[in-house]
Amino acid sequence: GRTLKNSFAILDEAQNATDTQIKMFLTRIGENSKIVVNGDPSQIDLPNKSMSGLVRSKELLGHLKEISIVDFDHSDVVRHPLVSKIVKAYSNND
Repeated sequence: GRTLKNSFAILDEAQNATDTQIKMFLTRIGENSKIVVNGDPSQIDLPNKSMSGLVRSKELLGHLKEISIVDFDHSDVVRHPLVSKIVKAYSNND
């Protein structure tokens, strides 16, 4: 497979990646590269939520000093002000 040298790569929505897919992505890290894997475990869309590679990789790799894990909560969510108007519009029609 391809090695990601001198790269910065982001795997977004990783809560829906399987364990095999996350492993495939992470094992491509090459010289002078940074990898970011992000996702929201509360939004797993896989048929079996326990299949999420994001959750498993956090458990397996969280102890490695070379890997940083950052957990965000609701106070970290920042969206465009238009989003609240969109949500309100949909709520008014339900």
